[in-house]
Amino acid sequence: MPTELERPELDEITSLDSPWVTLVWNDPVNLMSYVSYVFRSYFGYSTRKADKLMLQVHHDGRAVVSTGSREEMERDVEAMHGYGLWATLQKADT
Repeated sequence: MPTELERPELDEITSLDSPWVTLVWNDPVNLMSYVSYVFRSYFGYSTRKADKLMLQVHHDGRAVVSTGSREEMERDVEAMHGYGLWATLQKADT
């Protein structure tokens, strides 16, 4: 006899769909021009946007550089690590 599958509660579904962000953190190693280059080459950001995010990282210690699903943000964090940048992901503030 087949068993009935449990359906997740609406709150569980909503939490799975809520956006995540990739944060890039300031570090004492990478040049500001390199960080801007990474943002332009990986994310395809304009020079203006890449420089603005790079300055936010430099002055504020971190910047949100992308938003999306958890899987997408895990991919972006891994890519930032590949470029030698310190990056983490977290749920977006709602």
